Amino acid sequence: MQKYKKIIKGNALFLDRDGVINVRIDGGYVRRPEELVFLPGAITAIARLTKHYRHIFVVTNQQGIGKGLMTASELDEVHRKLTDAVAAAGGHIEQIYYCGSRAEAHDFRRKPNIGMALLARKAYPDINLKESVMVGDAVTDMMFGRRCGMQTVLVGEWGEIAQQQPHLVDFRFDTLADFANAVDATD
Repeated sequence: MQKYKKIIKGNALFLDRDGVINVRIDGGYVRRPEELVFLPGAITAIARLTKHYRHIFVVTNQQGIGKGLMTASELDEVHRKLTDAVAAAGGHIEQIYYCGSRAEAHDFRRKPNIGMALLARKAYPDINLKESVMVGDAVTDMMFGRRCGMQTVLVGEWGEIAQQQPHLVDFRFDTLADFANAVDATD
């Protein structure tokens, strides 16, 4: 499973949002800032990871926009809460990329497609995707990372994914904070 002997540091870190940074709303969407509930240790983990990566991006599918359940402006307010919390903890998120299209639209930006990574690389030409890391909690996140040539890190309830598709996963951790601990310990 672990193609890499140690976790890559230095270049870019791509983070999924729901289930990695904040509590996932099963069957629903985070539509307002007050619904964005951070997972324990996630915000301080991002602040700690800021010291190890030149760029940190959030890449997230948000089809609630395509379903008419929220607007892009409402999502921007949610993301402002996230970036403000990370900044208050001493960290930095370079950019949040999202795809608001419904899954059936087959939008190139929607994970597992690599459009959001290509947008990041276009805006930040120093990014080397093969020296970058994708952290997520779903098969689509792992596929996105693999398709970009990134090292992949699966967090959360990872048992089924890691067992059924181990070729997609380089490292597994229970939480983003656990991943940050491992990065801190890697020299």
